[in-house]
Amino acid sequence: MTTSAGTAFPEEAITCSITMRWGDMDAYGHINNVEVVRILEEARIGAFGPPGGTGRPGRETEVPFFSSLPAETQALVVEHRVKYKASLEYRNIPLNAKVWVSDLKAASLAINYLLLDPVTDVVCVTAQTSIAFVSAESGRLQRISPEQKAMVVPYEAASIME
Repeated sequence: MTTSAGTAFPEEAITCSITMRWGDMDAYGHINNVEVVRILEEARIGAFGPPGGTGRPGRETEVPFFSSLPAETQALVVEHRVKYKASLEYRNIPLNAKVWVSDLKAASLAINYLLLDPVTDVVCVTAQTSIAFVSAESGRLQRISPEQKAMVVPYEAASIME
């Protein structure tokens, strides 16, 4: 599929609507680079749910992958890769994030993002977050169960960073 500006993203992508906050803006009217990483987190949780055992019940997500992890499993960010393609200007309307999975392995995966300007549909940010699953008890990598993999396989596509 493509945005109206012609940028390709996989058909498997989940679309999340993320509110930009006034305080996210820097002195130039752009969303600050630190806040972009927060927006990525919001998109990740919006697409795949909050980690099990955190927070209080809220709305259901399209794919409750993180919510389905055993309470003793930690989903740890290993790496963020962010590329700024165009200025993400503050607007008082939500931006659109396209989210999908790549590099699905036994105990890790990568979550890919496109952050789109909500008016022009221009891709402002491409990013990827690598996540590893670790047992809180032992500190060792923990395998993703076949049932958990089955949840995200429909949303698996090529990496945005290739």
